[in-house]
Amino acid sequence: MADETIEVERVQTGVRMEKRLLKVLKGLAEFHDISLGDLLEGIVLHAFDGKTPFSETSLEKIRSLKKIYGLELDSRASHKLRETKRTR
Repeated sequence: MADETIEVERVQTGVRMEKRLLKVLKGLAEFHDISLGDLLEGIVLHAFDGKTPFSETSLEKIRSLKKIYGLELDSRASHKLRETKRTR
């Protein structure tokens, strides 16, 4: 499958995500000159195979973007996040 393309049907999604985490993901997608959707698809497909999706260069960029956007969360926070109540 190395050189062949795979036709897929994509759908729009309304996923909610932590604000700073989304900024880091958008920055990483821009760094790789790909869409946010393509980045997320790649991350998920790697995770489903039990593989790490990031090279050392990407991990360095992620560390930098986390500092820029003040993201201190890591994998230990994954099941502890709770949305703040919005005021209208």
